Formats: sequence, C-alpha cells, structure tokens
Amino acid sequence: MTATSVRGIDHIGVTVPDLETATLFLTRAFGAEVLYDTLRRQDEPLGGLDVERRLGVPAGTQQLAIRMLALPGDGPALELFEFEGPRREPPALPCDFGWQHVALYADDLDAAVRDCVAAGASLLAEAQPLPGPEAGERNRFAYLRTPWGSTLELLTYPDPQPWERTASRRRVRPAPVGTGTWPTDPARPGPGVLRADRTG
Repeated sequence: MTATSVRGIDHIGVTVPDLETATLFLTRAFGAEVLYDTLRRQDEPLGGLDVERRLGVPAGTQQLAIRMLALPGDGPALELFEFEGPRREPPALPCDFGWQHVALYADDLDAAVRDCVAAGASLLAEAQPLPGPEAGERNRFAYLRTPWGSTLELLTYPDPQPWERTASRRRVRPAPVGTGTWPTDPARPGPGVLRADRTG
C-alpha cells in the first residue's frame, strides 16, 4: 500500500442555479450553516482566462457567487457555486459519467426524508432496505432530487453490515451531532480501527 497524505473529503462543490434558493433548501432540509462567502453577489463577478483555465470552463463563463456551508456533525462541507455563461447543462443523473450523487447519513431516515421534501426536494421512491453486503434489519436508503435537480441519497445503517465481518477497515461514518463519537453499537470498532476478528 502506498502512503498518502490524503485524509478524507474536505468539501463537495455543487453548482446551483440560484445561490440563495439553494442555501434556503440546505438550511431547511439539513440544518446546514453558512460559514462564509468566498464571492459575494455584490462583488465583481470572476471571469476571464484565469478562471476559464483554472476551472476548465468555456470562454465567457463567470462566477457570480460562492458560499461554503457546514452540515451538522463532522462531515465534509458543501461549497455552492453560481455561474453565468454560455453553458449550463442540467445536473448529472446516476447513469451519467462523473460524480453523480451526494449521500448523507441520517440517524432518523424517515424524518430526514420528510424534512427534505418539506424543503422542496422530490422523493424518487419510498425508502428501501440496503442490499447485500450493506444489509441489516434497520439499514435503509432513499434517493431524492434537490430543487435544482441534483441526485441526493439519504441513508442509515445502525445495524452491523455483513461486509464488516471480514473487512480490514470500516467506512468512516459521521458522528452523531455533538458527540464526537459513533455510539450506535459499542461492539463495533471506531472509524479507521482494524477489526481484531478479521479472517483471511
């Protein structure tokens, strides 16, 4: 295994049609908190050759506003971008190439789905059991569309998952808000801890 200095996801960038509307959705649906604006709407838009090269966007594209938000807990931040320019494609669907959805862990999946729908998201199908290696009596997920059309997954897996019995490490799960720990099952090792009962 090659050593790396990468520690995890710091933030996820999301381009939205309207920064304020997207911020309202994220604060209502998830309790997101605005941390700061890198580029305020009242500032001069950013564009030109430097922006086009740095971001790989078409000539004439301008950044109108950029905002960083924090979700509850210790997970990655969300960085919202609003652009103006010659190309604005609809959001990627799960069948398209590229980063195709963001998944957020919820302690109470049904409440999280209700909050998202009340804030303006569309539920694609009722929550389903997580399949195969992720299965567990209470482990479930649901897919939604944000008001601007991006795909969002909400999931919960409080029960042990079959894949954990033989894996050398666990997925890092967000800690419940305000605890700094992951207390759903005291028998489970903490994030990044190797399992002593690993076989093979």
